[in-house]
Amino acid sequence: MSSKKLVVVESPTKARTIKKFLGNDFIVESCMGHVRDLPQSAKDIPEKYKKEKWSNLGVNVEKRFEPIYCIPKNKTKVVKELKTLLKESDELILATDEDREGESISWHLVEVLKPTVPVKRMVFHEITKPAIKKALQEFRSIDENLVKAQEARRVLDRLVGYTISPLLWKKVAYGLSAGRVQSVAVKLISEKEHERISFVKAQYWSLKGENEKEGKGFESRMVSYKGDKIASGKDFDPDTGELFSDKKQGVLHLKEEKAENIAKELKAKDWVVKSVEEKPVFRKPAPPFITSTLQQEANRKLGLSSRETMSVAQKLYERGFITYMRTDSTALSEEAIKAARQSIADMYGKKYLPDQPRDYSKKKAKGAQEAHEAIRPAGSEFKNPEETKLSGTQFRLYDLIWKRTMASQMVDAKQLQVRAQIEVGDALFNASGMTIEFPGFLKAYVEGKDDPEQALQDREVHLPKLKVGEKLKCKAVSPQEHETKPPARYTEASLVQKLESEGVGRPSTYASIISTIQDRGYVIKVGNALAPTFTALVVTKLLSQSLPDYVDLNFTSEMEKSLDTIAQGELDNIKYLDGIYNGKRGLKSQVEMNEEKIQVDESRQILLKGFEDLVFKVGRYGAYVCRIDKETGEEVCASLPDSLPPGDMSKSDAHELIDRKIKGVDALGKDPKTQLPVYVLTGRYGPYVQLGESDGEEAKPKRMAIPANLNPDDVTLDQALKLLSLPLTLGEHPTSGKEIKASIGRFGPYVVCDGDFRSIPKTLSIFDIDLKSAIELMNAPKKGRGRSAPIKELGEHPTLSASMEVFNGRYGPYIKCGKVNVSLPEGVEPESVTAEKAIELLAEKVAEASEKKSKSKAVKKKVKKKTVSKVSGKKSAKKAEPQDEDKKVVKKKIIRRKKV
Repeated sequence: MSSKKLVVVESPTKARTIKKFLGNDFIVESCMGHVRDLPQSAKDIPEKYKKEKWSNLGVNVEKRFEPIYCIPKNKTKVVKELKTLLKESDELILATDEDREGESISWHLVEVLKPTVPVKRMVFHEITKPAIKKALQEFRSIDENLVKAQEARRVLDRLVGYTISPLLWKKVAYGLSAGRVQSVAVKLISEKEHERISFVKAQYWSLKGENEKEGKGFESRMVSYKGDKIASGKDFDPDTGELFSDKKQGVLHLKEEKAENIAKELKAKDWVVKSVEEKPVFRKPAPPFITSTLQQEANRKLGLSSRETMSVAQKLYERGFITYMRTDSTALSEEAIKAARQSIADMYGKKYLPDQPRDYSKKKAKGAQEAHEAIRPAGSEFKNPEETKLSGTQFRLYDLIWKRTMASQMVDAKQLQVRAQIEVGDALFNASGMTIEFPGFLKAYVEGKDDPEQALQDREVHLPKLKVGEKLKCKAVSPQEHETKPPARYTEASLVQKLESEGVGRPSTYASIISTIQDRGYVIKVGNALAPTFTALVVTKLLSQSLPDYVDLNFTSEMEKSLDTIAQGELDNIKYLDGIYNGKRGLKSQVEMNEEKIQVDESRQILLKGFEDLVFKVGRYGAYVCRIDKETGEEVCASLPDSLPPGDMSKSDAHELIDRKIKGVDALGKDPKTQLPVYVLTGRYGPYVQLGESDGEEAKPKRMAIPANLNPDDVTLDQALKLLSLPLTLGEHPTSGKEIKASIGRFGPYVVCDGDFRSIPKTLSIFDIDLKSAIELMNAPKKGRGRSAPIKELGEHPTLSASMEVFNGRYGPYIKCGKVNVSLPEGVEPESVTAEKAIELLAEKVAEASEKKSKSKAVKKKVKKKTVSKVSGKKSAKKAEPQDEDKKVVKKKIIRRKKV
């Protein structure tokens, strides 16, 4: 009997890809990521630790910071299956990713599986046949230092999060969270918003000349007048809107009248070329992608979030298309350089190849940790994107990686910059041009820009051949109005760039950090920009005042360096954690000391520049704004919509919200049926219409959100009544016979049939939609929030009464039919799946689901009988402690009984 070797990887897709390169004596199985982690809630903590005062942390801070590791419920089956497979195997090969996280997964697998057979660690940076064969010859043991570094990071994150978060619950609002890197990211975004709030706009003018030579037109701009430089945006102080003090001499701030007078004066003057300067410029290509630069470029060029980028990159890696996507190294292997140079010579010609390969091995980000290769196409020959058979986002991201890698090994781009000065009376004009003499790497790839003005400067601008002393024709001189702009908010790309440049966090964690700060209500998306909420400003203020180290860039960067030192085996992880957590300057002492000092009323509010008579506060139900009423001397407050960033609110907006609260809003009119008044109001979730008054204990009046395309100030009584009539029943679905309804929810107008929702397009009003349009929407593929449309639709299942669709999922392509999902077998292309094949693949899964359902019913019935027999002999069972919201309901019931 031949020996079997069990190979364990993180995902089914990775398992399928590796399996193709191994023989029949290998069993390749997925552990689905981490098989153990710290407790996620109190119920996960083992009974023997629950009485310990440190148990809520999930870390024994009294005994060498020992973590309490638990196997999550969704991993018990995985572990059981792996143990079964291990019993049938003679060798355990751990083939998880080659970074700290992957090393940690391997270590946990050994701890959980407790193998009695030889254990080998297998690493590779790409999933290709040569790489896997090579890795099988170069086994190593688990790197204990990498494991210690990962564990130290996990414990450190838990200590910071679970020690500071309860402070926020007590001093600001329950449910808020803090994090080692998360809070620093929120602070950066909040600081940028404060700059925008403090910003004072400046208005200035300039002059543009429209010139011509030999029929070829070009533009010029006035740069000085009577020896004084013409002021531009960078000459103004953003805090005052005035010229910087050191710019007031020798700089002319042009106003409208002055600009128009100069324009009239210059029309009659000669336009004479004073000087012409030509300067050759050589542009070098950017290095190949590392994790952070891939996230930045995918955000700029493809509009992908950091999380989407990493998810797609993971799939490309696991399918063998690219090298490992979590890396800080820009280095390329000899194999990759050879492949790139061969592809360049074949596609573009030898003139695009430098004499010597470009070496990026010395380029490292601040605090770079991993010794991997850059992200590039996998293999010794780079597959042209068109040859990959990829589609959608996977194709676009692979294409981006392929182009960047190719460009990194191409020759410089040669450009010619031309700058001409034109003398016009007392004024001096500049005309600039740029031409590409030789495209070089630009033939393959142009790096994206966060600054639109910078992107414009990179475009080609052709000037005619100009000579000193020659006169030019001026077709027009026109004054141009300008306004200074507030500092741009961070985008995901620029935030990642900032965090990386400061050495805060690891590039592999940026995607989850950016998602977390949005999920937890600290940040909202405004277009492509990241804006803080009022909660973010309040929490950042509290942490900056009371625990400044934990939102400080340098302090957090030093933490990263220490974790890197642990990974290198040069720092003891226990001593480091002890120094951070214990002692007078330790986290525990700092939080305990500040908890007594922080005043709740002060900690929940923030004053903003320009809003001197207003105070912004955060409470259990969100943010609100307050002022002292001049007549009563009492504080009056009004809720702030969650969707409104602080920097976009004006002082008049805030006062208007409070005025409405004081005076009440005038009713639009009365509902003819109920004779109740109809109002337009604004709440935490935005504007809405309301029927009747709010009477405390009584039932809430009917409310309906106002669609985004309808201005609350323009809502008429007729429109309000139509909104309040929602949901509308449009009719029955011709296939299912179920009712189709139209209404407005948190994410906008929608139609729904039997729990299946479809968004109503912005081009279609909810009041104009009819049954026919609704049926068309219901029959269209469901896109959902953040979910892609199906790759292929296969029609309805004959017995399940649900449509069969093929999707691309996290672990590869799969078929979805109602609530039943089944993965596609290895080698089966999603596009080739037929309805018959889908029914065949679903059959086994459907049978399993039916069997489980039957067993579940039997168990429930049995449990019910036992419960009845136990309770029958007792007076009453103890009721569970109601949660906050439940307590309200209980209290109301008691009050009503007393009244009766």
